[in-house]
Amino acid sequence: MLDMSPANRRTADASVIAAIHHPLRRRLIDLLGVNGPATASRLAEATGELVGNVSHHLKVLAAAGVIEEAPELARTRRERWWRSAKASYTWSFADAGGDPAGELVAETAEEANLAHHATKVRQWFGLRPEYDESWIRAAFSSESWVTLTPERLEELGERIRALVQEYADAPSDGAGAEPVFVFAHAVPARP
Repeated sequence: MLDMSPANRRTADASVIAAIHHPLRRRLIDLLGVNGPATASRLAEATGELVGNVSHHLKVLAAAGVIEEAPELARTRRERWWRSAKASYTWSFADAGGDPAGELVAETAEEANLAHHATKVRQWFGLRPEYDESWIRAAFSSESWVTLTPERLEELGERIRALVQEYADAPSDGAGAEPVFVFAHAVPARP
């Protein structure tokens, strides 16, 4: 999970965008963000991947500054724990400035982001029978057509991020609380 608070928001370059949007690395980011610090072996167990493969991807994420080591959790000198760096990254296709390589990275990342979001919703559809009625009624989707200027669209995005961050920063509700994946897209479109 990437922290969305403005204080921790950084502009991402192409190497960070590429690091974040690899499918396994995105899953590792989510696991560390939701479940907290872990070792490569614990993450390998959670993902079904080989430890060496997970270690490689953790190093890529660490080099990009997305995760960091948590040496205080190690019980031995060989044990390496990793945690989320609690950073949010902002980027736009426009940041590529006409550079074909940068545009390709940005476009690929946008597609990966959308696929990640849709996958989480599809997972919910499959898991829904395992939840009681209160969860089924609470889950939602929302869509609206609004007419905005680019400035107002940016304002809407900031307000939505601030609202979600308010919930992310709040202490856990305790018993019965579950991780909830929240996302929104707001793009110019045609009916």
